[in-house]
Amino acid sequence: QELALKSLGNEGLFLFSSLDTNKDLYLSPEEFKPIAEKLTGVAPVSESEEEEMPDPDGETLSIVAKFQPLVMETMTKSKDGFLGISHVALSGLRNWTAPAAPMSVLLARQFKAFLPPKNKLDLGDPWWIIPSELNIFTGYLSNNRFYPPPPKGKEVIIHKLLSMFHPRPFVKTRFAPQGAVACIQASSSFYYTIAFRIHAEFQLNEPPNFPFWFSPGQFTGYIVLSKDSSHVRDFRLFVPNNRSLNVDMEWLYGASESSNMEVDIGYLPQMELESTGPSIPAVIHDENGNVIDSRDPSGEPIQFVFEEITWQQEMPWEEAAQRLEVAMYPFKKISYLPFTEAFERAKAEKKLVHSILLWGALDDHVVTVTSGNTAKPPVPLPVPGSGRTLRETVLESSPILALLNESFISSWSLVKELEELQSNRENEFYSKLAQLHLEKYNFPVEMIICLPNGTVIHHINANYFLDITSMKPEDVESSIFSFSTNFEDPSTATYLQFLKEGLQRAKPYLQS
Repeated sequence: QELALKSLGNEGLFLFSSLDTNKDLYLSPEEFKPIAEKLTGVAPVSESEEEEMPDPDGETLSIVAKFQPLVMETMTKSKDGFLGISHVALSGLRNWTAPAAPMSVLLARQFKAFLPPKNKLDLGDPWWIIPSELNIFTGYLSNNRFYPPPPKGKEVIIHKLLSMFHPRPFVKTRFAPQGAVACIQASSSFYYTIAFRIHAEFQLNEPPNFPFWFSPGQFTGYIVLSKDSSHVRDFRLFVPNNRSLNVDMEWLYGASESSNMEVDIGYLPQMELESTGPSIPAVIHDENGNVIDSRDPSGEPIQFVFEEITWQQEMPWEEAAQRLEVAMYPFKKISYLPFTEAFERAKAEKKLVHSILLWGALDDHVVTVTSGNTAKPPVPLPVPGSGRTLRETVLESSPILALLNESFISSWSLVKELEELQSNRENEFYSKLAQLHLEKYNFPVEMIICLPNGTVIHHINANYFLDITSMKPEDVESSIFSFSTNFEDPSTATYLQFLKEGLQRAKPYLQS
C-alpha cells in the first residue's frame, strides 16, 4: 500500500483502488475492463449474453427514454447558493441534461428475465429478479467506485435499460434493500402483466473528479409479455414523481473511502422508459415461409394487428405495488397512511397516531443520514441513515408491528411537505396539525405520538434513540426509556417502551 501510494500519489491510488475490487493491489483483466472500454470505446459482449443467443428472427421492441434533469433549486444546498461546494463536484449532475440513448431497439426475448419462477404464479406473490444481498448486518458496498461491475444473468436486461438514461448504472445499490422484485398483476391464457420495482443508482462522475452517487428513490413499472417471452405487448419503467423529493445524492470530497462526503436530496421531474408499441417480427415471412419486405408497395411500414388480451385474473396496480413495497420493506406490513388521512382514520377508530417526520423518505432510497446533511465542512461518511436504520430494525420487528397494528394509525411525512401544508391556509385544521408536528421536529428524524386532534403526547429524536439503544442498560439515565428484559434487542425494547408510554399518557383521552 505504501509503495502504491508512493508510485501513484493519493488521487492515483484512489482511482486504482476503485478498480481493484478484491483489494489485492493487482488489476486483473476483468478489473481493468472499464478503463479498456473507456479508452477503446468498445464494450465486449458479456458472458451472460453469449450464453443464450436470442433468435435473430425473433421480435424486437422499440423503447424511448424521457428525461427531465434534477431541479437544482430543490436541493437543500441551493438555499445558500451551493456555498462551499466546488463546481467540479456537481459537474456530472449539471451536465446530465438528456438521456444517454433517447431510443433503443431490444429483442423481445431479452425480457425473459421478468417472467415468474414456477412457484410464483399466484397474483401478487412477489419474487426477486435480482436478490438483495445486503442487510443491516452486512453493511454497505464501497462508495469509492466509478464503473459498474459487469452485469450477469438477469442483471443484463436491467443494466441495458438503465444505460439508456446514463452510461454508468449500478443495478445493485450500495445500501439495502438492493435488487429488483416483481409479481404477477394480471394473467391470461398466453400473457402476464408483471409489476416490478428496482433499486438502482448511477455514478455521475469519472476520474479525475471524485465519485458522485445519484440514487432515485425507486424505479417501478410493468411489462405485458407472452408466457414464452416471444412477444412484448407493452413496457413502462419510471421513477415516481408524486412526492416533493425523490432522489438522494452523495458525493465524496477526497481520495479515500473514509473521505468526507456531502449528502443532499432533490426532485427529478421525469425519468421514464416506454415502449413505442408492441414488439414486432424482425423478419416477416409469408404463408409459404418466404421472407417478404417489411414495407408495402407504397413504401409504408406494414401494419400489424394484435389480438385483444382477455385477462382471466387481475389485481389493481396499487395493490401490486404495495406487495412489492412490503417485499422490499417488511416494516410496511402495516399501512403508513398520508399525513392528513392518518388523523381522520385515528379519529374514526379512536386510536393514536404514530408519526415519523423526516428529511428524506422512509420507504425508498431517499433516506436520511444521522448527521452531516447540512454540516460545513461535511462530516466523514458513510454513516448509517437513521431512517434506514429504523426501517431495517425496530419498525420491522414482530412485537412493534403487532402493537402498531393494534393501537396506532401510522404515517410518515417529509419535513418539506409539512412546511407546505403549514403555510397553506385553505384548511386551518391541517395547517395546525403540521405546525404541531414541526414544533417537535429535530433533525434528522423525529418519531411522534399524538392524539387525533394533533396534540403531541410523546416524541423522541432518532439520533437520541439510536444513541441510547447502543449504550449499556446501566448507562441509560432516563427511566422513561428503560430497557425491558423481555426482549434481547434493546432497540425493540426501547421502541416498545416509547409506544407504551404514549398509550399510557393518552389513557384519559382514549377512555373519554
